[in-house]
Amino acid sequence: MAVRNAASRVVTSVAAAVRLVSSVVGGLIVLYAVFVLFEANPANPIVEFTAGVRNDLGAFTRDLFTPEDPKIAETVNALVAAIVWVVVGSLLSKAITRLAPRTKAG
Repeated sequence: MAVRNAASRVVTSVAAAVRLVSSVVGGLIVLYAVFVLFEANPANPIVEFTAGVRNDLGAFTRDLFTPEDPKIAETVNALVAAIVWVVVGSLLSKAITRLAPRTKAG
């Protein structure tokens, strides 16, 4: 019983970590999209950091949508990447949670 409870806690912790990481990545990409939309200084260290996160972890949506305005295009594409990170992270977290051993009530 104790082993089952410990295993359940480990699996639940892993699921929470997946959810946290995907949410943080999604949040940083959203922040980058806001910086692009409002034309933040690209030389600012915070803007550079979020741009790096976008380029490294959100590049799969680069040029997905191509409106005429490049600022709008990059903002929309970055927001799509953020949504994908949050949704996939949440689904993966739920799938991991289902792997947790069930404890007997009572």
